[in-house]
Amino acid sequence: MSSMFASSPVQAAKSIDYSQELIRRPSVTPNDHGCQQWLAQKLEALGFDCLFIYEQGVSNLVASRGHGEEAMAFVGHTDVVPPGPLDKWKVDPFAAAIVDDELIGRGAADMKTGVAAMLAALERHILTGKPCNKRMMWLITSDEEGEAEYGSKVMKRYLDSQGVHLDYCIVGEPTAKEHSGDVIKVGRRGAISARLRVKGKQGHVAYPQYADNAIHKMGKLIAALNSIVWDEGSDDFPGTSMQITHIDSGAFTDNIVPANCSICFNIRYSHRYSQQSLFALIESILSPITQDFELEWERPCEPYFTEKGDKDCLIEHVEKAIHKTTGTFPLLSTSGGTSDGRFFASPGTQVVEVGVPNKSIHQVNERVHIAELVTLEDIYSELLESLLA
Repeated sequence: MSSMFASSPVQAAKSIDYSQELIRRPSVTPNDHGCQQWLAQKLEALGFDCLFIYEQGVSNLVASRGHGEEAMAFVGHTDVVPPGPLDKWKVDPFAAAIVDDELIGRGAADMKTGVAAMLAALERHILTGKPCNKRMMWLITSDEEGEAEYGSKVMKRYLDSQGVHLDYCIVGEPTAKEHSGDVIKVGRRGAISARLRVKGKQGHVAYPQYADNAIHKMGKLIAALNSIVWDEGSDDFPGTSMQITHIDSGAFTDNIVPANCSICFNIRYSHRYSQQSLFALIESILSPITQDFELEWERPCEPYFTEKGDKDCLIEHVEKAIHKTTGTFPLLSTSGGTSDGRFFASPGTQVVEVGVPNKSIHQVNERVHIAELVTLEDIYSELLESLLA
């Protein structure tokens, strides 16, 4: 551990201690490993009512405080991806060690530091007696890095059953490029994967007239898929794209014409498409070529986009908090993968993601500089003061 920061105000920030507390719990999806129980204890001490929703091995924490006309939520996850090869790590990935002023560990960027920074900022806000004129909620799952079927989707269903509407949603995902606050996410493209299977007829390669080569048929389908002209996007939203990610024709024998071939592909799509319009488009491309195919869609993720508005705009609240903390304004972005913000976004719910730098997420030696963590705590503190006043 570096000794340079041993007694500095930065090293003493609560967000650092809280991050270490969470990282030391090896909560690989979907095992929460006690993270949410610890969070609930901290939140209950601040006056929150906490409810746990368990489903299919997933833990979900729903915490609520206050009864204002408007409601805001902090959304995050306590699960992390597996650490990978342990011999490639500088330190134990669940020891939460600080080396050269960087906190290293699985979840150091994605996203236990975001949870810790918001908790520290919330404590600072409530314990100093600052106003809380909105209902404040925490929605934390242990199923974000996995299939996401039993996490935020379940909590959103619970909120709907209780008639709870969220006006503002802050997601603690790592969004920054170099420094906390330099980039925020105001939307995400949708994503959906598919498995396409084609049937032919097995035969001997010397007598192709008696066979039907499934790979050759698949080649025509691939060419048709690659010929689709997708939208190019806009200044606010990247365009749609498709990538083939796997191809398989079964066990290989060099003198047999294969009877089956399958591919997997993924589409990242803008808000110009819906899942139904994509389904219809792909079917219309494939059907004229052959009817001997099966198409199975997997892992759908709808897009969302929060625009700047004239009245109590969440983006402007976040921009104000970042500028007050760092002296700069953030870049607004919709790039990257999916996030759980998609489950809570709606025409009446503004969603913005703001967190620490993301360049080490899911990597060996995932890390964040402790100064960036403290900056995020300060940004959250300013944001709470702006939103809850």
